[in-house]
Amino acid sequence: MKRRKFIRNIATGSAAIMTLTSAVQLAKTRRKVTVLHTNDTHSHIDPFPDNHGKYAGKGGVERRLKLVNLIREAEKNVLLLDAGDIFQGTPYFNIHGGELEFKLMSKMGYDAATMGNHDFDGGMDGFNRVLPYAKFPFLCANYDFSNTILDGKTKHHQVFEKEGIKIGVFGIGVELEGLVSPELYKETQYMDPVSIAQNQIDQLREKGCNLVICLSHLGYKAIRNKMCDPVLAKETHGLDLIIGGHTHTFLDHVEMYKNAKGQPVLINQVGWAGLILGRIDFYFKDNGAPDLYSSMILNTNYELT
Repeated sequence: MKRRKFIRNIATGSAAIMTLTSAVQLAKTRRKVTVLHTNDTHSHIDPFPDNHGKYAGKGGVERRLKLVNLIREAEKNVLLLDAGDIFQGTPYFNIHGGELEFKLMSKMGYDAATMGNHDFDGGMDGFNRVLPYAKFPFLCANYDFSNTILDGKTKHHQVFEKEGIKIGVFGIGVELEGLVSPELYKETQYMDPVSIAQNQIDQLREKGCNLVICLSHLGYKAIRNKMCDPVLAKETHGLDLIIGGHTHTFLDHVEMYKNAKGQPVLINQVGWAGLILGRIDFYFKDNGAPDLYSSMILNTNYELT
């Protein structure tokens, strides 16, 4: 299992790395929330074929499920989240239209997801048809579905509570114009991600959330001068973590940026096709403030037994 692990003090915004021994000793006294995440799985249900030039035999939903279950057995406060582009990439989508993907994600116990641009590839009617198979909410704050078949079927945000810790999660999507044919997203209105994100952050803080997470499908790097995760981090405040997607970026470790008030924001993205499972553990002080975090990049390529 390939991993990069580090622990930093995020309460004061300092990037100074603590010694592993002192961090572990301190972490034992803290409440802990484990955030697991994926992005851009693109209908990759099976492992890559053994003759694949780059990812031979790697990935697959069955391996990911086993890994998630192992972590759940070891940790009591786990969230499993996805940052979009669940659809499109293998014949499973062409044949089943997303039904299988949603059924398997529900079996894995995903807590929430957001929509990526390829999740519109079956059109609004296609997404609506398979949506009942998703036993988790889709969080889409900056897509206005008011005049579409999806009106009222997604949420802006969701609050989860783990051992007295409130975790607020909201979703931000990429601009669809130029990426998706208009007949597929129909009258969906795209709204400014920065102002919408700040509004969601403010609402979640008002609800007493100790940790605020954005599921973003903006991308780690700007494409055609569009918004991206580092810009979102820098132009908002009150956000703790951005779980990204869209650009298929394999980050070696969680990146840290400063927000509009000079406070730290974490960003992570784990490539595509379910090859990697991201893991971030947050530790909290007695007053509920996040004190430490640790991260791991978990390779799903191991033998099933």
